[in-house]
Amino acid sequence: MSRAPAHQRITDTALTALAPLIWGSTYIVTTELLPPGLPMTAACIRTLPAGLLLVLLCRQLPARGDWLRLLILALLNIGAFQALLFVAAYRLPGGLGAVIGATQPLLVMGLAWGVGKQVPALSGVAASLIGVAGMAALLLAPGLRFDGTGIAAAAAGALCMGCGTFLTRRWRLSLSVLSLTGWQLLLGGLMLMPLVFLLDPPLPHLSATQWAAYAYLSLFGSLLAYGLWFRGVKRLSPVAVSSLGLLSPLAAVLLGWALLNQALRGQALAGLAVVLLSVLAVQLSAAR
Repeated sequence: MSRAPAHQRITDTALTALAPLIWGSTYIVTTELLPPGLPMTAACIRTLPAGLLLVLLCRQLPARGDWLRLLILALLNIGAFQALLFVAAYRLPGGLGAVIGATQPLLVMGLAWGVGKQVPALSGVAASLIGVAGMAALLLAPGLRFDGTGIAAAAAGALCMGCGTFLTRRWRLSLSVLSLTGWQLLLGGLMLMPLVFLLDPPLPHLSATQWAAYAYLSLFGSLLAYGLWFRGVKRLSPVAVSSLGLLSPLAAVLLGWALLNQALRGQALAGLAVVLLSVLAVQLSAAR
């Protein structure tokens, strides 16, 4: 297989990186604008309308033999991941959840090695480990309290997204990128609906600002961001794509600093620089 030209690879990487940067705004939108205590509702509203809209616009049905794989991808990338993400977010400090999520590139390398027989480059493994260390320096605070359920949810969420990223590239379903995105969001949103009724209280009366926040999470946080993400999964290596996920907590930290006056100095700045260098190193390793 011939490699894509360098300029095309840079463009694909930049467009894919927009997805985790957009996802990084989810935390501040959720905590500052949405009604509290409705994690499954937020996850369902974020995914289901965007998926339905894309499916109706694309009007492309999956091939008969692709349905089982599509359901598995929707469960891993959307349904299970979103549910576990919000469980971890409500039970863990954001820093600890982000550090656990930063192990995703290592998980994808392990899958590529164990399943795809692709021996990972030592430079990529080292860069990913450095990225985890940088994320810890950036986000972990002294005296942090640990919650076993939250840690298990964060780890399971990272595993789901890592497996979903790997299998999306490996299976290469016949759907276009937008159709693949739409069907995964729709099916994943339908999987989340029972959790809304079982775990969340009824949705209260919403203000115009809260309606706008939900619309932003659905249109930008799901429709646009997942479309760019799955486009990248089809064009870049799974390891390169998963390493870009580290940009999501970075964006959250920078937005908190810019909009909420949250402190960002010393150790945190050093950790931020280390994470950015780690992402760059993984991209270069994957390109080679």
